[in-house]
Amino acid sequence: KSIAEFSLVKGLIVAVISGILSACFNFGIEAGKPMAEAAVREGFNPLFQNNVIFVPLLWGGLATNFIWCMILNARNKSFTDYTNKKTPLTKNYLFSAAAGTTWFLQFFFYGMGESKLGNGASSWILHMAFIILVANMWGIVLKEWKGVSKKTRITIALGITTIILSVIMVGYGNALK
Repeated sequence: KSIAEFSLVKGLIVAVISGILSACFNFGIEAGKPMAEAAVREGFNPLFQNNVIFVPLLWGGLATNFIWCMILNARNKSFTDYTNKKTPLTKNYLFSAAAGTTWFLQFFFYGMGESKLGNGASSWILHMAFIILVANMWGIVLKEWKGVSKKTRITIALGITTIILSVIMVGYGNALK
């Protein structure tokens, strides 16, 4: 990729929209609490109460992603890629299934943890912070940042420090309740 592809403005727009949409997902979970409570009243295990919320919540994401992918397939005339024998279809489908399963499991386990913590948005903040910290730590361990400038290393360190401090602040704020 060339340096010409870099756009700070586009990157910041995507980051802000992603942050807002992530918060919207948490709002959806919070709005679904009556469903979780109803599931528990019906005799379902309270540990898994939040899973009932994910059914309607994730349908919206599925619909949006499916429609957008179909638009892109039509625009790029790439529907035949799903059956192209020149590509490793089995591996592609297996890795896609593994990625989707792993992605869903984050919410499955998040729901279990939140059902025990019961602190709503604070659980979501911890969940997102943990994802970012783990991803960055793996990047450091796997030397993905090898060869970057000192300025980039400082930026990464400041970002990680900011996330850790924000988690401490959320924890402290919850302790004041």
